[in-house]
Amino acid sequence: MGKLWFEVLSDFWPHGAVSAEFGVLRSDGVAERALFVIDKSGIIRYIDVHDINQRPLLEDLVRELEKLK
Repeated sequence: MGKLWFEVLSDFWPHGAVSAEFGVLRSDGVAERALFVIDKSGIIRYIDVHDINQRPLLEDLVRELEKLK
């Protein structure tokens, strides 16, 4: 992924505890494609949820991350 200035978490079944907690784990054990931007205080600043087969616009994610710098 190259150099990133933020931490990344990937949570998937059977390790889906985080996905379940954030409400994006489907009953078949697969998580939706979800992006959550959480600031250093633990406040969710951005949520983008798509079907697993749909790729979110990464430009939107980068814009939201830049706001936290």
